[in-house]
Amino acid sequence: MIKLGVNVDHVATLRQARGTSYPDPIEAALLAIEGGADQITIHLREDRRHIQDHDLVRMKSSIDVPLNLEMAAADDIIAAAVKIRPDTVTLVPEKRNELTTEGGLDVVSAPSKLSECVSKLRDSGILVSMFIDPEASQVDASISIGITAVEFHTGSFCDAVNEIRASAELERLLLASRYAASKGLKVCAGHGLNTKNTPTVVRAIPEIVEYNIGHSIIARSVFVGMREAVREMKEILFAGGRK
Repeated sequence: MIKLGVNVDHVATLRQARGTSYPDPIEAALLAIEGGADQITIHLREDRRHIQDHDLVRMKSSIDVPLNLEMAAADDIIAAAVKIRPDTVTLVPEKRNELTTEGGLDVVSAPSKLSECVSKLRDSGILVSMFIDPEASQVDASISIGITAVEFHTGSFCDAVNEIRASAELERLLLASRYAASKGLKVCAGHGLNTKNTPTVVRAIPEIVEYNIGHSIIARSVFVGMREAVREMKEILFAGGRK
């Protein structure tokens, strides 16, 4: 069965906007689990714009599903991950002024730096995944540094301005997913996915076994609640995109 990871970063974004103690991302995570989330994903950024270090500590001890920590290969974040030991770390790129992650990590250009980070995390018993663009070269580079899972950045497909571009991006995602699966990697996907575009990806690419979705679920939860927003997305995945 396809797994759903729910990213609760934007609950923390709302909290940090006023510097209050609410809304609590841990409470959001627990409601997401009640709605069917198979995993909780959080991104501990270097600029700490949403998730804070104490959230990571509390999240790890509060949930009974796997915790996926998105993070840059920065020394202080690596140290935090090694200390808390989330089930999975997904290495992602970061830029200070970006609104959200703008693309996949360029593993091809920095294999030695990333290899050291991967080794530290794996030595601590953490599964490491690489958030990359859907390209065979990035898959190969990830394998070369010991990665056993990849998460493909789906933003180019989700943000396509017309059907021709969307079709081309979907084909690119399909070919990369097939290639990664053929190499024995766990294939995941995320970024920009919502109830309208996710069914297309699910129908077209059975190789993707895990989706990590945040913003659209949190946005939907404003109107229907967290449990229902997660349940809606789970139904799409369960139905293989047919809903």
